Amino acid sequence: MIESKSFGRETEQEAAGAAHDARPLFFISDLHLSEAIPNTVAAFEHFIEVTANEADSVFILGDLFEFWIGDDVLDPAVTDERGRFARRMTRLLHTLSERGIALYVMHGNRDFLLGRRFMKEAGAMPLPDPFTMTAFGTRIVLAHGDALCTDDTGYQRFRRFARNGIAQRLFLALPLNTRLAIGQRMRMTSEGARTHEASAKYDVTRPAVASLFGQSRTHTMIHGHTHRPAMHREADGVRWVLPDWELDIDEPRGGYLRVDANGVRALPL
Repeated sequence: MIESKSFGRETEQEAAGAAHDARPLFFISDLHLSEAIPNTVAAFEHFIEVTANEADSVFILGDLFEFWIGDDVLDPAVTDERGRFARRMTRLLHTLSERGIALYVMHGNRDFLLGRRFMKEAGAMPLPDPFTMTAFGTRIVLAHGDALCTDDTGYQRFRRFARNGIAQRLFLALPLNTRLAIGQRMRMTSEGARTHEASAKYDVTRPAVASLFGQSRTHTMIHGHTHRPAMHREADGVRWVLPDWELDIDEPRGGYLRVDANGVRALPL
């Protein structure tokens, strides 16, 4: 049985596919998909079409896309490459539900504008961040991970602004091409800030991790965002960091977590 809930909310819901509790759960994040990285896209297509057939559910914990400027990119009237790509990936995701595999999607820092239309057309159920679930008898807290990087105070200010409903509605009211230009500029700024990737400023902080363990009353955490995949033994439990996917470079990388009756395992693509 898979039971899921967002702590801080009183309602508890049963996840789709719970009847098939012997099948594993797969977790991925930080694919940053775009038409500019064909090898990574091909790996994702193989993951959805082949690898995921073993799973009861697939959880995408943020940054599925490099950036998402609004669900209207799915309109057939958007005939350029970005529109065709968005629709192709959305149709691909919908094949999971057609095969009886549940799909859950959490917003990341790059695709926090994924909306109701995308979720419907992808056959996905949105996950709040953070989200607490019980699977195979283990209580697990899921997060994208960006909210845990509390030393990056500038980003945390931006995050609060970007997740504000009024700010999002104002942005989505802009013309599509204007939003695209803003998204591309923000991407370049973000990539420039990451030139010192090893800096602790861009990693999670111990107080934030401890706080999330405490609030969620869990001892297992799964998140992405930091691009530093590992299994960390913290004072309050075990923290699994999902790998980012990048298969269009000289040293390709990527992978996923499998959760089943035997526990949590990190697997390569």
